[in-house]
Amino acid sequence: MAAATSWSIADSSALYGLERWGEPYFSMNARGHVIVQPRGDRGGSLDLVDLVRELQGRDLTLPLLIRFDDILEDRLERLHGAFERAIAQYGYDGRYQGVFPVKCNQQRHVVEQLVESGHRWHFGLEAGSKAELLIALSLLDDPDALLICNGYKDRRYIETAILARRLGRQPVVVIEQADEVERIIAASGALGGAPFIGIRAKLSARSTGRWGSSVGERAKFGLSIPDVLTTVERLREVGLLDDLRLLHFHIGSQINDIAVLKDALQEAGQIYAELTRLGAPMGFLDVGGGLGIDYDGSRTATAASTNYSLQNYANDVVATIRECCEPHGIRPPTLVSESGRALASHFSVLVFDVLGAGGHTESLPPPAEGEALILRNLRDTHAVISAIAVGGSPEGEGGDGRSVVERLQEAWNDALKFKEDALNAFRLGYLSLPERATAERLTWVSCQAIARQLEGLATGTVIPQELQALPAALAGTYYANLSVFRSAPDTWAIDQLFPVLPIHRLDERPTRLGSFADLTCDSDGKIARFIDRGQVKPLLELHSLRPGEPYWIGLFLGGAYQEVMGNLHNLFGSTNAVHIRLAAGGGYRVDHVVRGNTNAEVLEAMEHDPDLLLERLRLASEQAIGRGDLAISDARRLMAHLRASLEQTTYLEA
Repeated sequence: MAAATSWSIADSSALYGLERWGEPYFSMNARGHVIVQPRGDRGGSLDLVDLVRELQGRDLTLPLLIRFDDILEDRLERLHGAFERAIAQYGYDGRYQGVFPVKCNQQRHVVEQLVESGHRWHFGLEAGSKAELLIALSLLDDPDALLICNGYKDRRYIETAILARRLGRQPVVVIEQADEVERIIAASGALGGAPFIGIRAKLSARSTGRWGSSVGERAKFGLSIPDVLTTVERLREVGLLDDLRLLHFHIGSQINDIAVLKDALQEAGQIYAELTRLGAPMGFLDVGGGLGIDYDGSRTATAASTNYSLQNYANDVVATIRECCEPHGIRPPTLVSESGRALASHFSVLVFDVLGAGGHTESLPPPAEGEALILRNLRDTHAVISAIAVGGSPEGEGGDGRSVVERLQEAWNDALKFKEDALNAFRLGYLSLPERATAERLTWVSCQAIARQLEGLATGTVIPQELQALPAALAGTYYANLSVFRSAPDTWAIDQLFPVLPIHRLDERPTRLGSFADLTCDSDGKIARFIDRGQVKPLLELHSLRPGEPYWIGLFLGGAYQEVMGNLHNLFGSTNAVHIRLAAGGGYRVDHVVRGNTNAEVLEAMEHDPDLLLERLRLASEQAIGRGDLAISDARRLMAHLRASLEQTTYLEA
């Protein structure tokens, strides 16, 4: 922690990176609260703390997922605006038409909102399974919107897509495995019609980052170049080549380096040109997903960031494909992207409360009469630390010729030695358990005293590595009312970084370091990796808890994948969720409330019968009453608690 006593919201914004990753949707106000600007720089804002309080008044308890539909619409506008500017700048004789990959967030209100908001651009959907195909077919009533059909496909899946074309939909069945070709041919022959057909090509271009291994020759999906040529000839043989309209490729989610995309675009552009030369009408080039977002605000080619902007991305797609088509005299294709993460990440904020914090005591234990010598030695060490004057030059010498840092180092060495002596004495039976506890408390207050002394040293002071580690050793565990496995599974599964910070008290200096432990009985149920200017830190600067006051934390940029990938570890279910829109004339309106799972619902999901569980416990209480172990009034109270618990959320109540 810095030594200065003053603190401002600008300091908090810099500390938590809000000024970098939050633009243009999140910032702070003079009250030290996070504010949300759902329409970006077009005006209108909400105080997130006030919003949470008001939603609690509507009986929406924490943890609470708040979805800002205006942000979702704004992301759509920015995506299309970027491509429209690029098309105009490079004189591209084509257009852009995006689709949303349903797997990114299958929640009904989310998909409906995207389809409704994207109607003016003929925005479509991408499905990767039969269930997602059903969602897309039911929602897409625009005959010009694309329905990209990816994933594994059996005969029923393909026939559904063929028949959907007769409904006025525009399904494109993308061949991703060589054996799908014959199924498409057979289904088309049986139904007397074909779907629009696409081919997914495996590119030689290498990707980077966490999903770098998902592309290339060993990619899970896609056809090799020989397989592409074989497919084209087979479609020609059966008269289906005229239905081949789209080339698809994908080089991984969260592309962090724009150079990777450029290489892939050049290769795909040439493949597209060759397919048209071979006689396929084509017309669409799908660049897949991968448009990344800057989770940590560093604007670098790291896993949690990107070294390009949305406009850079659009410019490179448009310019590269134009350069590939012009020499061949080919009309540039309609450009398609499956940008899920870039659309959905910003629009939801998970707010959870802290239930308590663990850590080392800050109070000096009072001396006891006849205290053991080991304990007196620790007390003397603490007194020496407290007496060291830090003022002036940190390298200045004391009366014994040693610098402040040298004396602090020696004192800490003494404290560790005396603590070890105390532990050995306890093992041999010479110290009681209370005396051992006193020794540990004295060691930690000495550690805290040294940490405070280090804060007073001038910037640039050389501090031994052992002393540098003391603030982290003093870190606390903040117990969070959430399940990581339910609400932020990627933090556990793939070490994904999300911005995490308090949503209030940001005008106060955070005085503690800590990490978060969730409600599950799993040691992996924690958040202990935080953004730090392009780096990762294991501890987050937090505030001391105040008795009787809530401490609310926000997890940001988690709108993509987290809601649909969560599981029921320890039977913690979905959280309450609410959809918020800015209202005309100011304020907001609550468009949708989605109640989180109750205990009864998660029990039923695991094939337990809540009524049967209650009946078993009722019989057990009757037996206890008969034995005289349980009063009738207490049995009534027990059953009332059990019934109420079944209808309540799986998370803890305030």
